Amino acid sequence: MKHIMGLVAIIVLISSVAFAGPVKTYQVTGPVLEVSNDMVAVQKGQDRWEIALGPDTKVTGDLKVGSKVTIEYRMTATKVDVKEQAKAKETKGKK
Repeated sequence: MKHIMGLVAIIVLISSVAFAGPVKTYQVTGPVLEVSNDMVAVQKGQDRWEIALGPDTKVTGDLKVGSKVTIEYRMTATKVDVKEQAKAKETKGKK
């Protein structure tokens, strides 16, 4: 019985990952404005884009101010705060 429950748990875990799909990858291209150990800033049009650099970030070439780069990045939520709806909407419906 324990083997069956373990197998079911593995199947559920794999299927939930399959339905979630891969995290979408985006990119930004432009000249480097600033570089630090944990961040690179790139000019895109009139905007300054700051992208975090992590321990798993792969950098090819000499990353320095003035270099033109293309950065691939992913957006993932680290925290979500759900706010309650305003009470004014609730009282409108009660007449």
